[in-house]
Amino acid sequence: MRIEEAKQLVLEGGKIDERQALGLANHPDKEALYEAAHQITRHFMGDKFDTCSIINAKSGNCSEDCKWCAQSVHHRTQVRLYPLLPAAECVRHAVYNRRQGIGRFALVTSGKRVSDREIIDIADTVREIKKRCDIKCCASMGLLSRSQLQALYDSGVENYHCNLETAPSYFGQLCSTHTVGQKMETIHAARSIGFRVCCGGIIGMGETMAQRIEMACFLREEGILSIPLNLLQPIPGTPLADTPSLSEEEWLTIVALFRFINPNAYLRFSGGRALLSEETQRKSLYVGINAAIIGDLLTTLGSKAEADKRLFTSEGYSLTRNTDWER
Repeated sequence: MRIEEAKQLVLEGGKIDERQALGLANHPDKEALYEAAHQITRHFMGDKFDTCSIINAKSGNCSEDCKWCAQSVHHRTQVRLYPLLPAAECVRHAVYNRRQGIGRFALVTSGKRVSDREIIDIADTVREIKKRCDIKCCASMGLLSRSQLQALYDSGVENYHCNLETAPSYFGQLCSTHTVGQKMETIHAARSIGFRVCCGGIIGMGETMAQRIEMACFLREEGILSIPLNLLQPIPGTPLADTPSLSEEEWLTIVALFRFINPNAYLRFSGGRALLSEETQRKSLYVGINAAIIGDLLTTLGSKAEADKRLFTSEGYSLTRNTDWER
């Protein structure tokens, strides 16, 4: 299928399949592919850009053996270890983020799941955040039970994040302590309760282009409308420490393919963006990235957030539009 034919099919509400997407991936005219993806982005998503920030509310000592992750007890890394942060610390970050104009704030915890006691504390923290500012709250806390998810939802959390991480056919080679099926049980439960769902993955963990396309198509069939795209940052001490980096052309091709396959989703700059040159970051925004995790620690958030906002608006995006996706 030619690029123009594929673009027109998507613009008219059709879907390209995995075979057609692989053909696009191998097409020699990358600039034509990027331009077509840009047109799809603007047709379906306009100039809306979604911003969120995260706080690592509990770090390390994770029982899971995910090969990419510094927080696993199975790997020897230099990750900081600490229990659930006190409410005051999380509230302080949330309020500061909102003052920087960031729309969402995610509480992220290490581990397969948090305990029922921790859920109570987290729910209290969210209620306090809601009293102090109007930032939209998200959570990423692993494979929670339905009752735990309900407690979060009742506290004011609107979005639940649980990454697929990679293609279902490849996941078992990267993690043996939980399954894609368990992830999807959590996602389906969260959606049935009323959460918006955020689900994406990490690119560059040894998967093939066909497997990247498999992941993109799987997310489409699950109706995922917020897709974080992380670029692997190899961490010393993990099994993927020596994984070679992707070329920037390969990254841009992936962004374009995800846009062809998921035309009405927020494709989110996430971990690993700093590995890309500013030119490639700008090109990614042109091709199809229309959301981002921004900011860092409290002491450095302001300057980083302001620089990011300038970058996004300079590429024609608005940071003031309503970006809530379907629940």
